[in-house]
Amino acid sequence: MTRIQQVLWELQMDYIGHPYYVSGNAILHALGHRLDPETHATLSASHGVFVPGQFGRFPDEHSQSGVRPYLGSGLPDVEAYDDLFIQRQASHTWLLDGRARDTLNTHDLRVHGGHPTLAHETIMGRREDKRKQRRTTNWYVHAYLHTNDPTVLPLGEGVLDGHQFGGKRNYGYGEVMLKDTQMVDLDTLDYSRLDGAETYLIELVTPFVLESEYPAVNDRPVPWWWAESSEDLRFRQEKILEQRKVFDLKTVDHGQIVRYRGDRPVETAKNGLTRVGSHSQYGFGELQVKPIAGQEQGV
Repeated sequence: MTRIQQVLWELQMDYIGHPYYVSGNAILHALGHRLDPETHATLSASHGVFVPGQFGRFPDEHSQSGVRPYLGSGLPDVEAYDDLFIQRQASHTWLLDGRARDTLNTHDLRVHGGHPTLAHETIMGRREDKRKQRRTTNWYVHAYLHTNDPTVLPLGEGVLDGHQFGGKRNYGYGEVMLKDTQMVDLDTLDYSRLDGAETYLIELVTPFVLESEYPAVNDRPVPWWWAESSEDLRFRQEKILEQRKVFDLKTVDHGQIVRYRGDRPVETAKNGLTRVGSHSQYGFGELQVKPIAGQEQGV
């Protein structure tokens, strides 16, 4: 049995840090203040993805359908593989067409003391003929935890609530409140949408580490089951903080879609949830497998 614990935190104060996500490394460091060293050493954490608290519509591939008011501010039930990714896409394709999609896909920035921060809320003005003159959207952080020790999860509210992520924490930045959490058994999910497709694609949900300055970490090539050569990929320099030391990483940038040329899509999908490659414990190497029908390839 392979279980993960989904966690949704609500930002209470502006965040100073990585503009695309809260790293799994940062989440693990925060949790480490509430756990004994032995338990903490068993944990792995995904990157935390920023989610706007808005109404939304379940996408076609989701096991549920219709419009829900809590899609951005709660954790919907998970029955199938694709259900896990609804809040882990930066494009927020689930947002209703009537919402300000362009605005909510670009996190609002504020400047405090010369430091750019990601706002914990987005305030948008409305026309004078509307009953309310402005609409406020709160922001959330979605992440999940994994461990090989079945006795560790789920972590309780006392461990998960009241953390701070990012920089300038002594000044109150990055404070979060636990909004929701749920356990998911990966082995009991419905993976049937991955059966029998002619073509599969892989989306890099988080960066894949190729090289690391961290001691005793082996460099990794681009996986053989990606059809594209390295010349076709976009790279990014990342950093990881460990014991107050900063280590540079060379990564394949997240958000890219590559063609999958392996023959084990379901196994690859499961491995991608617990992540592959170097520093997977800290959120790197998360993948989503997407089946494409023969007439829809176009890639």
